[in-house]
Amino acid sequence: MSSPNASHRPARLVGRRDVLDLLDRALNATRTGGFLQLSLIGEPGVGKTRLLRELATRAAPDLAVFEGRATEFEQETPFGLILDALEDHVERADLALTTDEKCLLAHLFPTLSEGSGLTGDLSGLARHHLHRATRRLLELIAEERGLVLILDDLHWADTPSLDLLDYLVRHPPRARILVAMGYRPQQASAQLVTLSEEEGGRAIPVRPFTEGEADEFLTPRISRSRRRELFQESGGNPFYLEALTQMDPGGTAAKQAVDAEFSPELPLAVRAALQAEFANLDPAVRTVAQGAAVISDEFNATLTAAASGMSESMALSGLDTLVARDIVRPAAPAHFRFRHPLLRQAAYESAGAGWRLAAHARLAAHLERLGAPAVVRARHVEHSAQFGDGAAIATLTEAARAVAAHAPTTTAHWLRAALDLMPEDAGHPGLPDRVDLLFELFHVQAVSGRADMARGTGTELLRILPAEDYARRAKAVQLCGVIYRQLGRHELARAFVRDELAKIADPESPAAAILHARTAADRLLVLDIDGAQAALDHIPERAPEWPPGLEVAVEAMRALPAYGHGRVADALRYLDETGSLIDGTPDEHLHQFMDSLGWFCWSTVLLGRYELALHHFEQTRALALRTGQNYMLGYILAGLARLHVLTGRLPEAAKAADEALEEGRLLRSDELRVYAITQQCLCASEFGEHDRALRLGEEAMAVDPHAREWWSAMARYTHAAALLEAERMEEGTAAMLDLWNAGPAEHLDPGTLVSSAERMSHAEATAGRAEDAHRWAGLAESMASPELAGEVGLARLARAHALRLNDPGAAAALAAEAAELLGAAGRRPDSGKAELAAAKAHGEAGERTLAKARLRNARQIFEDCSMRGLNAKVVREQRRLGVYVPTSAGGRTGNDHGLSRRELDVVALIIEGDSNQQIAERLFISVRTVETHISHIFAKLGVSSRLGVARAMADRSAT
Repeated sequence: MSSPNASHRPARLVGRRDVLDLLDRALNATRTGGFLQLSLIGEPGVGKTRLLRELATRAAPDLAVFEGRATEFEQETPFGLILDALEDHVERADLALTTDEKCLLAHLFPTLSEGSGLTGDLSGLARHHLHRATRRLLELIAEERGLVLILDDLHWADTPSLDLLDYLVRHPPRARILVAMGYRPQQASAQLVTLSEEEGGRAIPVRPFTEGEADEFLTPRISRSRRRELFQESGGNPFYLEALTQMDPGGTAAKQAVDAEFSPELPLAVRAALQAEFANLDPAVRTVAQGAAVISDEFNATLTAAASGMSESMALSGLDTLVARDIVRPAAPAHFRFRHPLLRQAAYESAGAGWRLAAHARLAAHLERLGAPAVVRARHVEHSAQFGDGAAIATLTEAARAVAAHAPTTTAHWLRAALDLMPEDAGHPGLPDRVDLLFELFHVQAVSGRADMARGTGTELLRILPAEDYARRAKAVQLCGVIYRQLGRHELARAFVRDELAKIADPESPAAAILHARTAADRLLVLDIDGAQAALDHIPERAPEWPPGLEVAVEAMRALPAYGHGRVADALRYLDETGSLIDGTPDEHLHQFMDSLGWFCWSTVLLGRYELALHHFEQTRALALRTGQNYMLGYILAGLARLHVLTGRLPEAAKAADEALEEGRLLRSDELRVYAITQQCLCASEFGEHDRALRLGEEAMAVDPHAREWWSAMARYTHAAALLEAERMEEGTAAMLDLWNAGPAEHLDPGTLVSSAERMSHAEATAGRAEDAHRWAGLAESMASPELAGEVGLARLARAHALRLNDPGAAAALAAEAAELLGAAGRRPDSGKAELAAAKAHGEAGERTLAKARLRNARQIFEDCSMRGLNAKVVREQRRLGVYVPTSAGGRTGNDHGLSRRELDVVALIIEGDSNQQIAERLFISVRTVETHISHIFAKLGVSSRLGVARAMADRSAT
């Protein structure tokens, strides 16, 4: 719970000096620094919880402490771990949250909406928006004193909580926060293990006692021989030792073992000891313990009485006995918890299966009488419902729909539970249609990115759908294409569509049109322009029986094949016509064909219609959010990032690319991750953060080096471009040549190929190879579409690079023309590069006045677009031409320590209290680069600590 102070005295702490030392270091770092995370890892009962409690005690004098614990029986409760830690504080605190943040967080903490008019409706909202709002919440909580967030038993954590923690670790709050986690490695998911190993984290193993520590723990009141016996039977595990000491000391624990159903990994003797704690209780008290175990990790007397089937006074009496026996302990006011999760499991398993079913039913009925929402009742309904129970099916379905936007795994679980209660044959009065419910399950799994679960559901759905039900089968196969694409099984996705098309009797039916549209979308993914056009040609003219939205889906994909075939005028006409069609179509008719809308949005970018692109990206993004189609958000956000990079809105581009990567990680989609990382790479290059750009380019290429899809080719292109931007010309030239020679360039769009040729012309000209530079310029000119000013401008710039070696005056004129064309097209960064090229050519032609004017233009563009690297180049060129440029920037003066501009940026963030990770994120550089800057700063200032930096800068200001 959120209260940091346990209401019982913790067990005596023995040993653990190495772990305690690490915990103290973490606390000290939190008091003086930023965000940290650590994990205590060990087997059940080894002492992780006790050490986390000790951490809370040591932190409490000066840091706020909040504690949450995941539980085995509530893993389907979305964000249950986070609620357990923070809910009480959020209820009481007056936090300076914005209205939007409150609306987001109200879905987790309903008290934020009480009396405020907020609905807390997260319908369709992307999970990363909620993650960002939660990070802001933690920053506000930590603002005054700092925060220690203790999260125990994460091996049982619900998926939404783990997704949130994963986000926080990779996007640390800008506050003094320590997140301390505890979990069992044998039961940990891959996501949890990866989370605990993220950069900046620390995994701390918690090991069993040595024999000497076990002796100290048991104290001399137990004989030496018995202590040795207990040590051997327990393996030095503190909880096992404690449990075994409860046994009759007259014989070994193993001799008293009973048949226990729970925790098969536990030693037999320990299982016996845990069962013995309940076997010796009065039957009524044992029933109270069993009822409490049914409820949740934390329980009160009223719910315990309902689950146990007894009066509240009897439940209170039983709880008194359980507290006296230290089986349960007081938690929050009027609430209790079992001493250890294994004890709760023992109590639960000690009851018969029939009794447990009845207890869940009693509790579900009690909660319904109290008006509890379906989400609260669903677990108990699931454990007690009978086959064919219509009310139970309705409750599970309602609960599933309530959390669909932000907890798709939970949604799928409860929909599956509802389906398991339904007969397979249709037409039962009072029950929903099984196929409809199965379609709903399949849809939420597919569009939320749960492709691994959706695969089996799709197979089941196609098995029971009649062969002649072409319309619903086509929709199911369309979703199969979506999920197999997410799984990277592109050929299998295409095979599904081909096979189903062959079964459709009428090739001009709406079902066939849907599947041909799906084929076109898949062909576009590899830029198979001929294949996409062929699929579209198979679709007849719109017919009255077409489902709403299908016409938009078909028309949305016509522009890109036309562009690929060189019919640019047709492509631009398709954009205008389809844009108007989309604007005039209601959202409820569009959302079934989101991937077609995504291709339309990307087409607007590739064809240089940037204002139209921004409008439709935002429109499609909003539709995806409203309809919960998270699988499309990443593609939309990556496209927005690409649009912003091309038009010079780099901060917006960085934000969109980061959000796209979040979606890719949440959906576990390699393809989507590469879409996002390539945009991050391009953005970092334009910022001038070349180390980061190269790292991102390498990361993108490493995901699937053998894929022959558009996104894989883009990964190779962006890495080669990053090398060239970093002025590693020979490596960059070789990488770009490999791209062209090995074939992936076939999977790039014409505009990217023109850009590639322009970059190669520049690289060859820089190396003094005029003939090669002219060859690449000719290639750029042959590929550039005359109707597209941006492509023509790049081709002019490519020729200017080649001419500069022998005719700088002509080169300057061409580069100036390129700058004008690119500026008119809206491509400000490329326009600035053309201005810089023109300036250099003017300078080499002896036209200094013109060179200075061009440099002023370039510098204005680079400053407006936050292109710090190229701006620095312009400054160097200006100084070379005798233009006075102040050394310091951003209002800083008096830099008598010789700090560079970037070092001054780092100093400012050190003074603000940012950690190395936070500095790296804010300046878009790697952590290693930050560390290098800090070592140089220490040397220049003659200090050895961050505090020394602050003092040195304060002394300088004072003078």
